Amino acid sequence: MAEHELRQLIEAADRAITAEDFDGLMEFYADDATLVVKPGLNATGKTQIRKAFVAIAAHFKNALKVRQGRMQVIEGADNTALVLMETLLDVEGQAEPIVRRATYVFRKSEAGRWLCAVDNSYGTSLLDG
Repeated sequence: MAEHELRQLIEAADRAITAEDFDGLMEFYADDATLVVKPGLNATGKTQIRKAFVAIAAHFKNALKVRQGRMQVIEGADNTALVLMETLLDVEGQAEPIVRRATYVFRKSEAGRWLCAVDNSYGTSLLDG
């Protein structure tokens, strides 16, 4: 089975996070997108999301590397898709990556581009808190 185009899109966004190219990263998000920064704290809209990524980078001492593991895409009606994915966070000083089971919601723009509408790297672990 061929890789879904969303895998390449997410991997490109992760490269932007790792490179701290936050302006480029915003191209992957819908204008009204929401990012789960941490359980109980969300950022909505590109301005807040960009500020959150700058703070996340500083929290990880500007040494965070993001990569992806397994992935499943479920396309729904109205040009929407749910992505279930392992997100691996390589943090300086830690031998093993932090592994999260992320959930993302994407929707296709009128121009045919997939844009992230909900970015939740914590996935269903939000229910644990």
